[in-house]
Amino acid sequence: MKKFIQTLKDIWSIDELKGKIKLTIGLMIVYRFMAQVTLPGIDPQQLTALGNSTSDGLLGLLSAFTGGAFSRASIMALGIMPYISASIVVQLMGIAVPYLQKLQKDGESGRNKINQITRWLTIAITIVQGGAYLTSLPTLGIPAEAYLLGQGGMFWISSMILLTAGTIFAMWLGERITEKGIGNGISLLIMIGIIARFPGAFAQEVISKVSGDAAGGLMMILLEIIVWFAIILASILLVTAVRKIAVQYARRTVVGTIDDAQGARQYIPLKLNSAGVMPIIFAQAIMFVPGLIARNTDGTLQTVFNALSDFNGWGYNILFCVLIIVFSYFYTAITIPTNKMADDLKKSGGFIPGVRPGEETAEKLDSILSKITLPGSIFLALLAVFPAIVVHFGVQQNWALFYGGTSLIIMVGVAIDTIQQINSYLLNRHYDGLMKTGTKRKTTV
Repeated sequence: MKKFIQTLKDIWSIDELKGKIKLTIGLMIVYRFMAQVTLPGIDPQQLTALGNSTSDGLLGLLSAFTGGAFSRASIMALGIMPYISASIVVQLMGIAVPYLQKLQKDGESGRNKINQITRWLTIAITIVQGGAYLTSLPTLGIPAEAYLLGQGGMFWISSMILLTAGTIFAMWLGERITEKGIGNGISLLIMIGIIARFPGAFAQEVISKVSGDAAGGLMMILLEIIVWFAIILASILLVTAVRKIAVQYARRTVVGTIDDAQGARQYIPLKLNSAGVMPIIFAQAIMFVPGLIARNTDGTLQTVFNALSDFNGWGYNILFCVLIIVFSYFYTAITIPTNKMADDLKKSGGFIPGVRPGEETAEKLDSILSKITLPGSIFLALLAVFPAIVVHFGVQQNWALFYGGTSLIIMVGVAIDTIQQINSYLLNRHYDGLMKTGTKRKTTV
């Protein structure tokens, strides 16, 4: 504990790092404040039904990502999600569109053009999603009397402008945090939205266990906390686990001497879960389809599709696991270019011991990546369905969402990334880092 307090003092003693942390916290507070502002023309006192209808499933995920703004009909209801969608689309198009492939190879100027394309695509997606959101509000539970100024053209135009402006503002905040603050701004905005729901969810769980005839009481809460910490540990292991591929660099003679650094053995770290949370997001989007089909069918088909749309049902979760495993392979294949890695390794004079440079190296990397993706995807699938498992043991739905799935993995991944950035600042200034590995004691002059 004493060492931890000293580390916090060291962080606060670095003016540049202190300024970045203050800026990051300030911009996140602004984002949370904006998420509380309801769209003009809607009575915020009559949004209870909207909150209930967006508490689980894909809508629950969207509400979690926006920190409840989605279920509050806020001007930030779409949050940063259109930007995430645009980034995914541009990334996938980069595989097939030659123009985007050329931009990816053009260095900084190419990245700037890709960012500009992503921003324009974000606006287009926001307009589509904003229209769908406004159209669905009455079906999600907002009564007609909640529209104080009616649902005419003026309400639609003003709401579309505000929803688009809210998403652009969230995108701007995320970019400013990434550029001027600490950590990845977009990821931090998502994480702060998820964390905003944590106190309320935990308080509801405690009240449900200690009041009435609920079994377990405080002992059950203690057991749930222990299991929760175990799941967090498992998520950390999944996020940080890597397979190190040994790489040897041939020694080079430089002005009559041997460059020993080039003869040193290094490693290529291949992540156990290279796809991150994207397989869960893709799978959840697909799992939203059975519910839509069930509304337009009857008889046996309706029964089947209703079973596949039950968030806590066995049919839903088994299919969910299968989709996560499939999308893990798919997303890993398109985001980890083993051929490019092999070419770069060959150009730099590196090779994997016992493997020929070039095509054989690419096949070796692809084979290893395929093997480690299987256990990684299975582990990811188990974490994704664990909230549905704990619900069957009496855990409330809102609190169960923090036992795995997209929410917990995002929080763990963003926390680790932010800590690593803070750690690098400390180590560069000869302080102990926040992590045990790679620390460097403070030196005296």
